[in-house]
Amino acid sequence: MIRAVVFDVGECLVDETREYGTWADWLGVPRHTFAAMFGAVIAQGRDYRETFQAFRPGFDLYEQREARAAAGRPEQFGEEDLYPDVRPALARLRADGLWLGIAGNQTIRAGKILRELFSEDVDLIGTSDDWGASKPDPEFFHRVAEVVPFENPEILYVGDRVDNDLRPAVAAGMETALVRRGPWATIQWNDEEAVSLPTFRVESLTELSGNIAQFNGRGH
Repeated sequence: MIRAVVFDVGECLVDETREYGTWADWLGVPRHTFAAMFGAVIAQGRDYRETFQAFRPGFDLYEQREARAAAGRPEQFGEEDLYPDVRPALARLRADGLWLGIAGNQTIRAGKILRELFSEDVDLIGTSDDWGASKPDPEFFHRVAEVVPFENPEILYVGDRVDNDLRPAVAAGMETALVRRGPWATIQWNDEEAVSLPTFRVESLTELSGNIAQFNGRGH
C-alpha cells in the first residue's frame, strides 16, 4: 500500500516560468530565446544547465545564484507561483490520512521559502542542499527513505521528469507518479519510459487521491 507521498518542487508544485525568466534577464538575453534553447537542450536529452553555457560559456550556476543574491536579485517564488491544483491536492491527501513530504533539488534559500509556504501542510521538507545530494544521485533517494517513516515500496514519489524523478525513484524501490506539465514532462510524455515506469500518469495532482485509493484497494 502507498502510505506516504513525496513531491518534487520545480514544475511539480512550483511553476518556474517566472524564475527562468529572471535567469534570461540576468544573462541579458530575450526570454523567448532562452526558453527556446532550454526546450531544445531538454529535447536532446542534455543537462538543462547546458542552456546557460550557450549564452555564457563557463557559466557556473551555483556561483551565479550567489551573485544574484549578492546583487539583491535572489531566486524567488511564492504563493502566486504554485500550480492551482497544489493546495487542493495536499488537502485531499492529508484528509486521506497519508504522510506527506516535499523533497527536491533546491537551495537553502528555496528550502526556507518552501517551509514558509508549506510547513503546516506537509510532514517534512528536504532539499538537495540540506542533504548534500542531488537527484538523480541514488543518495538523494536514500535520504528520502531515511526520513519517511515507511518502507520504500510504501512511498509514492511525484515528479515531472523521467530522468531525475522516475528512474532513480523506481531504482530505489518506490512507486512513482508523473505529472504532465512544465518543459520536461511535456517533451518526455510519450517516451517509452514515461509510459512504462510510473505507477500513475496524471494531468493534475488532484487525481492522486483517487488513484492511490484505487491502488491500495487492489491490495498492493
